[in-house]
Amino acid sequence: MRPIDLKRIVIEDTANDAFLVDRCAYVEPGIAELEQQRIFEKCWLYVGHESEVPSAGSFVTRTVGGWPVILARGEDGAVRAFANTCTHRGAFVCREPSGTAKAFRCPYHAWTYSNHGELIGVPGQDAYGDTFDRANYALKQHRMESYRGFVFVTFDETNPASLSDYLGDARDYIDLIADQSEVGMEVVRGTQLHGAKANWKLLIENSLDLYHFRALHKRYVDYMESMGARSPRERGGFARDLGNGHAANELTPAAARPLAYWTPMFDESVKPDIEATRQDFVARFGEERAHRITEKNRALLVFPNLMIIDAIAITIRKIDPVGPGALAVTSWAMAPKDEKPELRALRLSHYLTFLGPGGFATPDDIEIIESCQRGYANRSVTHSNLSRGMNREVPQTTDELPARVFWQRWRELMVDPEDTGAAEPG
Repeated sequence: MRPIDLKRIVIEDTANDAFLVDRCAYVEPGIAELEQQRIFEKCWLYVGHESEVPSAGSFVTRTVGGWPVILARGEDGAVRAFANTCTHRGAFVCREPSGTAKAFRCPYHAWTYSNHGELIGVPGQDAYGDTFDRANYALKQHRMESYRGFVFVTFDETNPASLSDYLGDARDYIDLIADQSEVGMEVVRGTQLHGAKANWKLLIENSLDLYHFRALHKRYVDYMESMGARSPRERGGFARDLGNGHAANELTPAAARPLAYWTPMFDESVKPDIEATRQDFVARFGEERAHRITEKNRALLVFPNLMIIDAIAITIRKIDPVGPGALAVTSWAMAPKDEKPELRALRLSHYLTFLGPGGFATPDDIEIIESCQRGYANRSVTHSNLSRGMNREVPQTTDELPARVFWQRWRELMVDPEDTGAAEPG
């Protein structure tokens, strides 16, 4: 097996409009291990939305960058992120995916913690002696910050960047979502979990790639066009580099947006509500911004593994590695808190129809990235080509700019300037 030089994984030749990625990055265990250390243990990672813990005592449990985490709102109303591991012997202190609790009790030896994280109960504490101090054994609290309700943690306590600085220009796209309701946005109750036998980076690329849309999702395109939707060829749009590995596509919808954009796909009965909503946005933000909020779709990557797809429905998608050849997906739907029931029903119907695990798109996407992963077993072809659109001054949504932005940041983080850049092959 050939040695792996991390400095040569990404080959960027701007003079010849070429951007190549060595396929070993998708298959080698040594690279997957380094990604855990240099990306997932260093970056800000999405854990959840404040609306998921709406009241004192509410919590959700998540795996974030491979680490088990509890996101909890304490009795004081503050939201905190804790390591989901007992400080005594390590068992999960919370085994439910969500709920309400005043305390978390470890099932192993019954050590008990408040929803603020303090250790409040130790059976037979006198056996530990007079020097035992419960304060030294509180739940580990992770560094956590939120932006417009989106909650992130970082496991790197030396990370100098604030979340706001880390997000940079991605904040504009989060604002376009958060501003869709004056009373706030919420994650709709219910979580969808699925996976694929493919490297996590393949689904990141796929989620940002509109070049494949008409070919791979022909069934959906035909269905939508039969319902009066625009052809993908007529939609235009552009791709953007948002810095720090974040990227976005923005384009005219193929079909209706429940927020404020009506097409014949929707029943006539909801047209007055949709048009009234649009006029409200114009009054709040002016014509130009209202147009962006209500009449544009967008797909946002927050590096490394958060996708927010704002189209007919808003989908929050967290993509986690499970070794070099598998991934796990956690998806949620988001909507305005004050959305009328009939519009909420339309939104959720389209969320399931397209991006749900059994929808038009997701099975296509999973099958094709698994096909790519299997294809990489033939090492006679060593590189993938992500050069589309490098020759354009203004990148289009069918260009591969967002994927290149991802890989440029990947390279920056993976190649340590103090070492040789080599990784041991698995």
